[in-house]
Amino acid sequence: MIETPSRPLRLLFVDGNIREQRDGLKAAYGQAFGESYAAEIAAFAPDIVSDICLPADEGANLPDGAGLESYDGIFLTGSTLHIYEPDPAVTRQVELMRAIYASGTPCFGSCWGIQIGSVAAGGTVTTNPKGREVGFARRIAPTEAGRNHPLLKSRPAAYDAPAIHLDAVALPPHGTTILASNAYAQIQAAEIKHDGGCFWGVQYHPEFPLKQVASILGRMVPTLIAEGFRKDEVSAEAWLEDLRVLDAEPGRQDLAWAHGLDREVLETERRVTELRNFVEHRVKPHASERGRA
Repeated sequence: MIETPSRPLRLLFVDGNIREQRDGLKAAYGQAFGESYAAEIAAFAPDIVSDICLPADEGANLPDGAGLESYDGIFLTGSTLHIYEPDPAVTRQVELMRAIYASGTPCFGSCWGIQIGSVAAGGTVTTNPKGREVGFARRIAPTEAGRNHPLLKSRPAAYDAPAIHLDAVALPPHGTTILASNAYAQIQAAEIKHDGGCFWGVQYHPEFPLKQVASILGRMVPTLIAEGFRKDEVSAEAWLEDLRVLDAEPGRQDLAWAHGLDREVLETERRVTELRNFVEHRVKPHASERGRA
């Protein structure tokens, strides 16, 4: 019997930024969020076909239910938007997420992604009263449910991850299982079941290498100074330069020690743990069930 060759996974990357922000991010880093996210997945799952969707743009050609069902997995990027501002660029994304739930297609979201996943299912997102989480989310701890959940498989009892956010999920929707928390955010990782769909998400950014963290924060230097994260431009740039060096030389123990970073952030294979787990435990089994793999 001749075996039918397995098909490549077909993935959709939903970039949550408006055009102006995408252009700025691309100018600073070389790629907008949707493009860089797809590249991170392709680095460990090279046999994929990826499409990028831009729902923040007026007139964007968004997939309908059948179009969403044609994908094996969907990823939601971060965004500079605020979900509590009733702008069409926001409301279009909430409606798209509701359609994703209804499609049953496995979906994962980072930062803005978990906020969209929460609001679309009836939850609430607000400005975090504890302030902005900048650079890294520290001492993330899996809950009892998280310790036994495949999303966080192989994560230790406490870990750090790249993170840049001011907003956070304040009231999770019905159907939410909180998988991890830290001092800044009650929900750092969660599973949300809604309308027949299942969403996995994190408030942090496993898709961000250190050079991308430095690139984003480089556009925020005045904010970093105003909010007390750095004393002045000189100290801010010195910090960002250390991150760039660590990206190129993750073995620099002096810099890793100075910034309190370990292998969970410095080693790419460890940093992308949630992305790999989502592909292995949600996307591939779902594709197999539908005869696509």
